[in-house]
Amino acid sequence: MGGMMRNNPAIVIEGATVVFSDRLAQASVRIEDGRITSINGSRDGAKVIDGRGHVLAPAFVDIHGDAFERQLMPRPGTMLPVAAALLDTDRQLAANGIATAYHALTLSWEPGLRSVESGRAVVSALDALAPRLTVDNRVQLRWETFCFEAVELIRDALSGPHLPSVAFNDHTSMAMLHPSVPLQERPFDLDPAFPMVDPEAPAFAAKMEERAKRAKIPVSDMVSLVRGIWERRPQVLGAIEEVAALGRAAGAPMLSHDDSQIETRDFFRARGARISEFPVNRRVARAARDAGDFIVLGAPNATRGGSHLASIGAADMIREGLCDILASDYYYPAMLLGVARLKADGVGPLHMLWPLVSGNPARASGLDDRGVVEVGKRADLVLIEWPEDAAPAVRRTWISGREAYRAAPAGH
Repeated sequence: MGGMMRNNPAIVIEGATVVFSDRLAQASVRIEDGRITSINGSRDGAKVIDGRGHVLAPAFVDIHGDAFERQLMPRPGTMLPVAAALLDTDRQLAANGIATAYHALTLSWEPGLRSVESGRAVVSALDALAPRLTVDNRVQLRWETFCFEAVELIRDALSGPHLPSVAFNDHTSMAMLHPSVPLQERPFDLDPAFPMVDPEAPAFAAKMEERAKRAKIPVSDMVSLVRGIWERRPQVLGAIEEVAALGRAAGAPMLSHDDSQIETRDFFRARGARISEFPVNRRVARAARDAGDFIVLGAPNATRGGSHLASIGAADMIREGLCDILASDYYYPAMLLGVARLKADGVGPLHMLWPLVSGNPARASGLDDRGVVEVGKRADLVLIEWPEDAAPAVRRTWISGREAYRAAPAGH
């Protein structure tokens, strides 16, 4: 099979409105051997695809998506076989026009779905399944900084065939934050004066209910687990230094998650993390912008016209130049729908919005071979049916020149 794949006849997609980096224009795009080989060149024996009335754009690059967790655990506590879940996820990605996906794989001290054991199962299943997958499936090692048990897996994954990204998360300190301090304004996680909740209080047990459900353990067990983990706090800085050094050595893209203070962003930037993922206030986003970091917000936020955490709206941030990248976050269709909503709301023309979901996440991830419609780039393309004033829908997805998804609507 492998040998035959490479000899696919050249394809020319004609008549579509193409989303270039600097404009929208009707153009024909020729692809062969996995690359874009000409724009408005000759047909020259190629198979012709009629793109009239459609939009042809670079396929999406998703820097952070955890919707795969729903295939692994469709109901709280109901785990399904990993390989089947990942095959299904891959099909969903292709159907949503996502050519490159970083699965936000939480590596936590929590038992169950987000455990290191589950993480290892996903990493090894993705490696084993790679020849059968249609999309470039990678992982974002979404590391909980109190989870020292994950360091070995991070080391292994960084030396594997599909370079992952590394994201620094600290939901442990968030859990221990005193309720009088808003999440969006919490101090730097390693601050010695971090304002701490009383873990004996009933409110703390109530706060731990959802975690306990996800981990399939009683709330009282989760409370004592968190309290035990919190005692590791003096060793967290050393663990962060170790993981950051591993990431730098591998040349992995690195992100810090939910930055709430400029000090937090400065700390992680100094260790090589040049991507601020979901900063929770404008002050931090501005500091990230001034330092030349990439800023990621959620595409569902853009789709819905606001964040589910009611912190900062993606549309406003984009208007202010404080957002470079939209990630699917927890919903794959939001990549396309977010751009559609921003376009409808007049935030910008399509060719200026598209880099948020393709070119910029590719660049931030060090993947300079994709994300734009240019000769020589990977033929990662999506053909979209986009009727005036109606929801857009992906019709076809090509990944490295291979047809990964095709849907013919009933009216055709």
